[in-house]
Amino acid sequence: MNFDTFTQSLLRYPDLGFSIDFSRMDIPSNYSETMASKIEKALSDLQKLEAGAIANPDEGRMVGHYWLRNPSLAPTAEIRAQITEPIKAVKEFAQKIHSGEIAPPSGGIFENIIIIGIGGSALGPQLIEEALGGPKAAVKTYFFDNTDPAGIDTDLATIGRSLGKSLAVVISKSGGTAETRNGMLEAKHAYKEAGLDFAKHAIAVTGEDSKLYKFAQEEGFIATFPMEDWVGGRTSILSTVGLVPMALQDIDIDAMLAGAKAMDEKTRSSDVSQNAALQLALAWYHAGNGKGEKDLVILPYKDSLVLFSKYLQQLIMESLGKAEDLDGNTVNQGLAVYGNKGSTDQHAYVQQ
Repeated sequence: MNFDTFTQSLLRYPDLGFSIDFSRMDIPSNYSETMASKIEKALSDLQKLEAGAIANPDEGRMVGHYWLRNPSLAPTAEIRAQITEPIKAVKEFAQKIHSGEIAPPSGGIFENIIIIGIGGSALGPQLIEEALGGPKAAVKTYFFDNTDPAGIDTDLATIGRSLGKSLAVVISKSGGTAETRNGMLEAKHAYKEAGLDFAKHAIAVTGEDSKLYKFAQEEGFIATFPMEDWVGGRTSILSTVGLVPMALQDIDIDAMLAGAKAMDEKTRSSDVSQNAALQLALAWYHAGNGKGEKDLVILPYKDSLVLFSKYLQQLIMESLGKAEDLDGNTVNQGLAVYGNKGSTDQHAYVQQ
């Protein structure tokens, strides 16, 4: 490989502090030309998705996580309001928590949050907390994201006497996910054992009229925030699922949404050479022969991004792992994703 090949295979967005290097992928120089019809279809399908086309025919659902960071793209005024009004409510709620206007029954302020969820309802908030929260976060964050009672007991032991100053955030779109319900019941039992009213320490993030929504109303939760059916769990990090924990941790959610919007604008470009997402998709397609014949390894070299590989496992494997293609043909394909921390695990993955 010479320097010209390297520079031609390097894409930078200087204004976003982003660069991506494809020079080691051995992609033929004319590859985008040979893939022209697929590229055209991908861009056309993206435009249809953002315009509100039904993307999940089994459930009759749109896929609109794109709208979360740019509500003006939403196809109706109703959907735009479903985005902007909760964001305003989340900010106001977080401010009241931080100021003590909404406080624990015993007084003082909420010092901890306990996020109770599973899959996309926990992994996204975990990634954000690790990457952007840190020791200076407004609250200490704990996660009940597994059905292991020992793990929950360990967190409760760590929280200890400050359970009365802990806000439980229960996240489930349907409210019927068994693992999340079990985590909530474990938490409720712990609060009761401590002589505390769980509902006076709890909020819910859930779908309208879901089982969790009804439970929260019956029990008298402090607040409930909506989850829309056009946002899938694995893409919900910039919905109320991620924004509620972020705001409580005093992370700038406006900056987060603005950054995502700026990257979206870059990756809508029909110029293949300037579209990082499209180039990455082409690289994956080329390396795996369009069928995921090779695996993808993610090795973050920043400690605070250690969960990035796990987050991408869910995002990519759930999105691409399909029994059938869009034409109904049986393909049974996907892209397997592995990874851990860069410096620690590079030896194992590179050796393999």
